Amino acid sequence: MDWDNARIFLAIHRVGTLRGAAEQLLIDQATVGRRLAAMEQELGARLFLRTSAGYVATPAGELAVTGIEKMEQGADQLLRQMQGIDERLCGEVKIAATDTTARHFLMSAFQKLHSKHPSIHVKLTTATHVSNLSRREADLAIRNIRPTSPDLISRHLKKMATGLYASKTYLNLRGEPEMGTALRGHDVVTYQRAVVPSPYNHTAMCGLSSANAHVTIEVNSGLMMVEAVRAGLGIGELPTHLGDVEPDLQRIWPELSSPYDMWLVLHSDLNRTARVRAVVDAIVEAYESA
Repeated sequence: MDWDNARIFLAIHRVGTLRGAAEQLLIDQATVGRRLAAMEQELGARLFLRTSAGYVATPAGELAVTGIEKMEQGADQLLRQMQGIDERLCGEVKIAATDTTARHFLMSAFQKLHSKHPSIHVKLTTATHVSNLSRREADLAIRNIRPTSPDLISRHLKKMATGLYASKTYLNLRGEPEMGTALRGHDVVTYQRAVVPSPYNHTAMCGLSSANAHVTIEVNSGLMMVEAVRAGLGIGELPTHLGDVEPDLQRIWPELSSPYDMWLVLHSDLNRTARVRAVVDAIVEAYESA
């Protein structure tokens, strides 16, 4: 089986459209369609039904997914193992993190990394979803949740905390909320439900109920959370290292906080790759000096 056709098939299955698969693989849509047709002809089976919701796998397609994902896992494992014995301080390292993490910790790390190892090329993706390291969506990830997979190595970076903040302008107009009122009479800025983990309580901020507050805006990134609170759109829960340095913001109830940990995560197969280790060292140093 042609692996190029197989990986295109998997991309269509995961995103549900030819266009989406093309964008993910950085090829044109016509090529995706031709490759899918070639694979269906090779297997003698129709692999997808085209519906209003996108491309949906047929029973034959579902069977193909199982086999091709095993091929993908084998190919990725081989690639990681080859990289794991690579002692060159050059090449690409893919990193996944949130935008606030990248802005406040990683950029300084990358600056020092570039000065020391200019041949290492960083490919940074800032997003709120958890990148799949086994599928090589990233080589390294900075997360606030420690992974449980035995294939992943995690290193504790820093214990941090969040607090409640509002703009000084907002507080001058609305006053500070009263403890025990679930923020009655106040506006709040929250994350979109798709962004935060399912156990997250959407009516709590720093463990305090916000059930009586009015949600003015839902955001999908930490930087937008900061900007919305700065704009006076309401009270928001921010990491203290972000909120405390904003001159336009004021912390509400400084004794109230919610702790969390930051972890650096990588696949065990890449632990000895020279360029990956160099990036890890730079990130750890940035957190230790912060």
